[in-house]
Amino acid sequence: MAVGFPLKTTYANGDVYSAGDVNDITGTINLLQTSTLSSSAGKNIVIGGGLDIWQRGTSFAGVGSPLYTADRWNLNAPSAQTFSRQTTSDTTNLPFIQYCARIQRTNLSANTTAVYVSSSYESVNCIPFAGKTVTLSFYARVGANWAGTSFGIQLISGTGTDQNLNTGFTGSTNVISVSPTFTTTWQRFSYTGTVASTATQLGFLMSWLPSGTAGANDYIEITGVQVELGSYATTFSRAGGTIQGELAACQRYYYRYLGESTGTTFICNAWWFNANNAYGVVPFPVSMRTYPSAMDTSGTAANYGTYAGGSAITCSAVPILDTPNRNNALVQFVVSSGGVTGYGGAARILNTSAYLGFTAEL
Repeated sequence: MAVGFPLKTTYANGDVYSAGDVNDITGTINLLQTSTLSSSAGKNIVIGGGLDIWQRGTSFAGVGSPLYTADRWNLNAPSAQTFSRQTTSDTTNLPFIQYCARIQRTNLSANTTAVYVSSSYESVNCIPFAGKTVTLSFYARVGANWAGTSFGIQLISGTGTDQNLNTGFTGSTNVISVSPTFTTTWQRFSYTGTVASTATQLGFLMSWLPSGTAGANDYIEITGVQVELGSYATTFSRAGGTIQGELAACQRYYYRYLGESTGTTFICNAWWFNANNAYGVVPFPVSMRTYPSAMDTSGTAANYGTYAGGSAITCSAVPILDTPNRNNALVQFVVSSGGVTGYGGAARILNTSAYLGFTAEL
């Protein structure tokens, strides 16, 4: 394959290009497409497509209603289904993707309630796809005992703004709707469709109805999910380019502050409004999509503490989201007694299983 444009740089009217000239240009363009465009950050609209980032944890039992699992992924399934992180364990068919999501039915379960796995994308990222040809690609396999009917993969468009597939897209339309057959070996699948010119939303949906009684390996695994412009699938690339870039992209929608060391994980500086309430501004690593709408915690007050005048005080209630903005949030830390009005101090997490999570999801 050629690696440069023709040496001749000046042409006159009536000149005729040789086959070598034309082939050289074609070769160069093809080389650019395969080596540069296929590995560029941002070509893939699917944040979390490589299932690398799991801020909320790495295993989730279904709850019969939409549940965020891996970053930017949503499970809507009964408790008989578990969504978990797994290693791909295949250096032949998947040499460059470490993790996948496994959706598994509990062994011997006869629950046949529908399973929905989805990922929805922010309108600002979807609008460039309007009226264009797009290609959806992904890697998938099933366990030896997987049993399901009405299986489908869809790329869905809509005309709303920042909506989520779980609550529905306005003007929902299938861009791609297929029923592929998976085997126990990793395979790559790719499909092409055209997005309507009026579309402002895109989302990926995988669904099926479990059947019969589950065996020990009744599961589907998926990874390397990519939606890109064009009529063919290029090499998988994370939306953020690198793992660090992917983490930052995920933190635009959700950020979890983890307890990393028992008793010494400081969250932020704090000041005492009165004897029972301290306030601290918790910074976010990136600007969030919008003001966080909620804060989740480990649910146990004893996992959080404050300092007042050099004395450590355990919280009597879990922290409360007071005033959020896109770059930080004012958080209230409540104690039964011991605070000193006007004192400065620090807020901290007392347990490695505790966390503060801020959500600005669609």
